Amino acid sequence: MGGQKFQYDESGGTFFYFLLSFLALLLIPGTYYWWPHNRKEETTVNECQCDDCKKKKFLLRSNEPWKGTKHLFTKLLIISGWLILILVAYKVSQFDYEYANFDPYEILGVPLGSSQAEIKKSYRKLSLILHPDKETGNEKAFMKLTKAYQALTDDEARRNWEKYGNPDGPGAMSFGIALPSWIVEKENSVWVLGLYALVFMVALPTVVGMWWYKSIRYSGDQVLLETTQMYYFFFHKTPSMALKRVIMILAASLEFSKKHNGEIVERQTDAEEVPHLIKQISNLSEKNQERPLCFAYSVKARALLYAHLSRITLNPNSLDKDRQYIVKKCPYLIQEMVNCVSQLVLLAYARRIPHLPNIDTIENCMKLSPMIVQGMWEFKSPLLQLPYITDENLKYFSSKKRHIKSIQQFAQLKNEDRRHILQSFSNEQYEDVMKVVGKMPYIELQVRSEVIDDENPTVYTAGAIVTVTVKLIRQNMSDLFGDDSVTDKHEQQVASGFSKLGEDEEKEEDRKEELTKKPVWQKQQKKGKKGTKKNIKNQKPVGRPIAAKKSEDKASNAVEAAPSKQEGGRKAAADTGDESEGSDDDVERSDDDEDQHSQGEKVSAEDDDTEWEKFQTRLSKREKVLEGRSKQSHSVHSPFYPEDKQEYWWIYISDRKSRTLLTSPYHVTALVEEEEVQLKFTAPRWPGVYTFTVCVRSDSYLGFDQTHDIKLDVKEAAEVPTEHPQWDMLDDEEEEPEGDGSDLSEFTTDEDVEEEQEDKVVFRTK
Repeated sequence: MGGQKFQYDESGGTFFYFLLSFLALLLIPGTYYWWPHNRKEETTVNECQCDDCKKKKFLLRSNEPWKGTKHLFTKLLIISGWLILILVAYKVSQFDYEYANFDPYEILGVPLGSSQAEIKKSYRKLSLILHPDKETGNEKAFMKLTKAYQALTDDEARRNWEKYGNPDGPGAMSFGIALPSWIVEKENSVWVLGLYALVFMVALPTVVGMWWYKSIRYSGDQVLLETTQMYYFFFHKTPSMALKRVIMILAASLEFSKKHNGEIVERQTDAEEVPHLIKQISNLSEKNQERPLCFAYSVKARALLYAHLSRITLNPNSLDKDRQYIVKKCPYLIQEMVNCVSQLVLLAYARRIPHLPNIDTIENCMKLSPMIVQGMWEFKSPLLQLPYITDENLKYFSSKKRHIKSIQQFAQLKNEDRRHILQSFSNEQYEDVMKVVGKMPYIELQVRSEVIDDENPTVYTAGAIVTVTVKLIRQNMSDLFGDDSVTDKHEQQVASGFSKLGEDEEKEEDRKEELTKKPVWQKQQKKGKKGTKKNIKNQKPVGRPIAAKKSEDKASNAVEAAPSKQEGGRKAAADTGDESEGSDDDVERSDDDEDQHSQGEKVSAEDDDTEWEKFQTRLSKREKVLEGRSKQSHSVHSPFYPEDKQEYWWIYISDRKSRTLLTSPYHVTALVEEEEVQLKFTAPRWPGVYTFTVCVRSDSYLGFDQTHDIKLDVKEAAEVPTEHPQWDMLDDEEEEPEGDGSDLSEFTTDEDVEEEQEDKVVFRTK
C-alpha cells in the first residue's frame, strides 16, 4: 500500500480527543453509581427512640468509622475528574478553531474571483500589520496569510486548492494513533515496557485469578458450595426435621469456620467464655458426636445463636462481636436451606431420591429467619417485637374483656384502649410503640386459580397444570388503627374494595359463562344430516385449534349457503301449494343463523381480546424477570439484628392433609405496594374435591404469616381421540371419487347428485 504511513500524534491534538472520550465514558456512569448518596436520616418524629434501637444506630456508625472520609474522598475524586474533562474539552475546542478549514479568500479578506491586483493589494496591507517584526505582528497569522497569498497567485497552487481543497495538492493517506509520540521514544522505552508488564502481566491476571477462585467456591447467593452440600446431606438424611436440629445445621455452616472463612476471629478468651456461656443454656446438645455438628466452631456458633434468641447479654469486646457476625450471615444461609429443601422435593417428585422431605422441615427453616431477625424464640409472644414491651407487660394484654395475642389485634383497638393497656408507659414511649406498629406490614391476599391455555380455564381435569395467581397488597398497620377517623376511612376503603371486588367477580363470572357456552358452529353441526360419515366425525370432542378452525369454516359456509337453500325450499313449497308457510319458516331459520353467526363472531372477538391480554401480561412479567429482582422493600424494626433488614416474604402452596409441598417457595423481595406471583402445580390424578393452602410467610416478623385455602373440583380427564381431526378430513377427501368434486358446487342438492349418478349408470350400460 504505497503512500500510506502510520504515525504517532506529534502535536498531541488527537490524543486530547482520545482522552476526552475516555474521561466521558468513565465519569458519566461513575458519577451516577459512585456518587455518595447520603440517606436522609429519619427525624425523631419517624424513628424509634428505644434503648435497643439507639444501640443499633451507634453500632452501625461504629462499624463504618471511615464512612464520612470515604464519601468526601469519592466526591473530591469525581469533581476533579469533571474539572479535567472540562479543561480537555476547552483544549479540543481551541484545536477546532485553530485547525479550521483553510480558505485563502477569507484570510486575505477578498471576494471570490478577485483579480491578481486586488489580491496583491490586500496582501501588502495585511503584511504591514501581521509581520513578526511589527509591534502588532503575529507569526502564525502571517504564515497563514503568506500561504493564502501563494495559493491565489500561483496558478498550480490555485488549481490544487480549487480541486483538492489544499494548495499543496492531494496528500498521502496517513493513519494516526491517538497517543503522544514520547511513548515510542527510545529513552522512555524501559518505563513504558515496565508499565505494560505491571498492568497486563501482574495486575490483570491477579484480579482474574481472585475472581475465579471466589466464583468456584461460592454459589450465586455467596454461600460456600461445601455448605450447600452439607445442607443437602442432612436434609436428605432427615426428611422430617425439628426446629432444634435446623438450628444445629445452621450453626455448622462452614462460613463460621476459620479454616474456610478468613473473616472469622478466634480469640484466646473463647476457651473460658464459651464454656461459661454453654452452662447458661439448656438443651444445647453440645455432646452430639455427628460431624461437623460436634466441631468447636459449630458448638460456639450454636451457643451464640441460642444466646441471641434468649437475649442473653454477652461481652461486647469478644463474644458479642462474634454473635453479630454470625447473625448477619443467617438470613442468606436460611434462604439457601429453603432452596435445598425445595430441590429435594422436586427430586423426590421425579423419583430420583426415595424420601420426600416433610413440609415441617421447610417451614421450620422459614420460621427460623424471623426468630433470628427479632432475636426471640417462636413460643414467645409476638408482642415482644414492639419496643419497651417485656414479659412483665404481657399480663396487661389479657383481661376478662379482651385477650390480645397478636400485633394486629392490638392495632385494631381504639386509641384509649391501647393507651389503657400501656398506661405504665410515658407519652414518648407510647408514641414510639405506635410508630413501630404503624409501619409494620398488613398483607391482603387475592388468589385466583385457573388452567391457562384451555378452553374452559375453570374446569380442572386430572393431571392438568393448575396456575394459581396470588396478588399481595402491602399496607401499613396504621390502616387498622381503631381511631374513629381512621376507622371510618378504613371501613370506606374496605367497602369500596369489596364493591369493586364484587363487580370484578360478576364480570369474571359473565366472561366464564360466555367462554363455557358452546360455540355457534357446534350448534349448527347438529342441523346437518344424520348418518353421514362427515357429520359423525365432526361431533368429536373439541379442544384442538385445527379442528375448531375447520368447524368454524364449515359453519360460515353453511351460513353462506342459506340463501340458495331458501330458494330451493320456496320452489318446492310452490309446487305443493304451501309456499307461504315454507317461506316464513325459512326466513325465521335464516334469522336464527345470522344471530348465531354474529354471536359466534362476538364470542371469538372477546376470546381474542382475552388471549391478547394474557399474552401482554406474560411479556411484561418476562421483561420484569429479565430486568432483575429488586432487594428493596421496607425496613424492618429489628433492634437485635446488627444490620438494616428489608421485608421479604415466602409464598408457596401445600397440601396440609398429606403434609406435602406442591410448589417451590417463591421469595418475594420487592413488595413495596403490590406484587403478583404465579405458582403452578399438577392437579391430582384421581377425580375428587381437594383443598390446598396458599401460604405466605414473613422472614422478618413473627406472627405475620397468612394462609388461604383453595378448593379444586378435579374432573376425570377427557379421553384423547385416537384419530387426529386432520387425518379424518384427509380420509374423507380420499374416499371421494376423483373428478366428482370439480363438477359439483357447494350449492348442489342431493337430488342433483342422484340424477347425475343415474345418468352415469345408464351411460356405462350403453
